[in-house]
Amino acid sequence: MTPKERKHLEKLDELILNASSDQLEKIQEIDHKTQLEGLSFYDVYVDSSSLISQNISNSFKES
Repeated sequence: MTPKERKHLEKLDELILNASSDQLEKIQEIDHKTQLEGLSFYDVYVDSSSLISQNISNSFKES
């Protein structure tokens, strides 16, 4: 794992650990969707961190 990937995973960990219950539900929904596509939420986050971060942030704003 590269230092950049580690940094992305740390950010994701912080996001999850500091999320409200509503935010955790949205993260779970996204995780479930990625699993249905045969992907890992962490892998998708690392491969496209800016896209996932924006989608999660936008989901939180809609709540």
